[in-house]
Amino acid sequence: MRIIVFFLLSAGCCAWPFALPAQNNVALFDTYMQGQAKLYGFNGNVLVAQKGKVIYQQSFGYADYDTKTKLNANSIFDCGSIAKEFTAMGILLLKDKGKISYSDTLGKFFPQLPYTSLTIQQLLTHTSGVPDGFGLVEKYFDHNKVASNEDLIRLLTDKKPDLLFKPGEKLMYSGTAFNLLASIIEKISGQSYNSYMNEQVFERLGMMHTQVANFARNAKNIPGYAVGYNYSDSLQKYIRADSKGLGWTTYLAGITGEGMIITTTGDLLKWDRAIKNHSLLTETTQWEMLSPQAHNPFFKITFGYGMRVGKNDIGNYFFHNGYYPGYLSMHICYTDEDITVIVLSNNESRSEFIADALSSIALNKNIVLPYVHKETLPGKLLAKFEGKYWLQLVRPPYMGRFAIEFVIKNDTLYIHSGNGPDIRLIQETATKFFFDNKTDQQIEYETDNSGNLLKVWHIAWGVMRELKKVE
Repeated sequence: MRIIVFFLLSAGCCAWPFALPAQNNVALFDTYMQGQAKLYGFNGNVLVAQKGKVIYQQSFGYADYDTKTKLNANSIFDCGSIAKEFTAMGILLLKDKGKISYSDTLGKFFPQLPYTSLTIQQLLTHTSGVPDGFGLVEKYFDHNKVASNEDLIRLLTDKKPDLLFKPGEKLMYSGTAFNLLASIIEKISGQSYNSYMNEQVFERLGMMHTQVANFARNAKNIPGYAVGYNYSDSLQKYIRADSKGLGWTTYLAGITGEGMIITTTGDLLKWDRAIKNHSLLTETTQWEMLSPQAHNPFFKITFGYGMRVGKNDIGNYFFHNGYYPGYLSMHICYTDEDITVIVLSNNESRSEFIADALSSIALNKNIVLPYVHKETLPGKLLAKFEGKYWLQLVRPPYMGRFAIEFVIKNDTLYIHSGNGPDIRLIQETATKFFFDNKTDQQIEYETDNSGNLLKVWHIAWGVMRELKKVE
């Protein structure tokens, strides 16, 4: 999972209040998504369900840009770190069968590793402190070969990098922890992770388009496969992500547990229902999976087992998002109203923020629909537009308080970035600006009749958040 502060991505307000049941918002879902596709290049599949019933499902764009093959409801995407949900389920199924306990240590299964005291509980909740195994593979493994979980364990054993922190004392997101959990599944079950997940989860739930895909993929060996693409600024077009020779698509592609699962929106809905209705686990164990098990108060992150959980301004939720070169994905369920939103993109469109907007529509919250922005001739920008503000994020996946600074340079307003070039804001009205980086983001200054500044709003993919002045 990549942690990105979205208002720093390099890539008079009109709010629309809704007061309709979610199933009556189909036209609004489609207006929003058509705008995202036409104006911002969204390419992918979306699904919204209420109480397990699909109320909106649509495909936008191409499964293959080169052949112009269009996406459809059964198109298959890499779901990135959503795979961690499945790995956690694999462990919990073994727990329900009495073959494992949360207090079991890594040393019980892999005594050769130097981290024998780490527990299943800590691995499941990102509190183990286990070092980055992928870094070792990148540094020491032959990149002309494809690494496996066994290779990762061997490198951890041989190189013995230190733990990142004392186990249980911190929360730090760890893909390596879930690679180790996948290997534990293999150790206990006597099956490969692939066959175990297929037999114990995918087949049982009728997820016929889902599999562990730790191999080279294409439309020939995976019918319906949606090829992943990145946009090339230099070429001014989308190119295949696997053409870049990235580690994820080459020598890292054989490692399982943290990713490498491909699926569809429909199959993920079946998965979502199995979680909501504890179809695979006992009710107690399913409750434990979705209950707060570890918390990072600074970043406002709370994990259950393989799942982020919590409550925000629109309700209780569980979710996971995912990244794989060419793909961004989001699966979220708001449990109070039983609204599920699944967004899978194969050109790295911002699935997590689009899912936030679709959730808002489904839950009858205000939204700003996409529209064509028009640049106006700027007037003299006043100093009141400058300043430092806090953005408080309470919606998944990025939560916490982040600082934003507005600066004026040559009568042009910018968001100052400490991590790259400043982002130019293009003036649309006397008080409204849109981002000059091809993302659906705007800044609006709310003033009184005398021009005094009252509030500042950040609008991201249709969702409005007030910025608070740093005092």
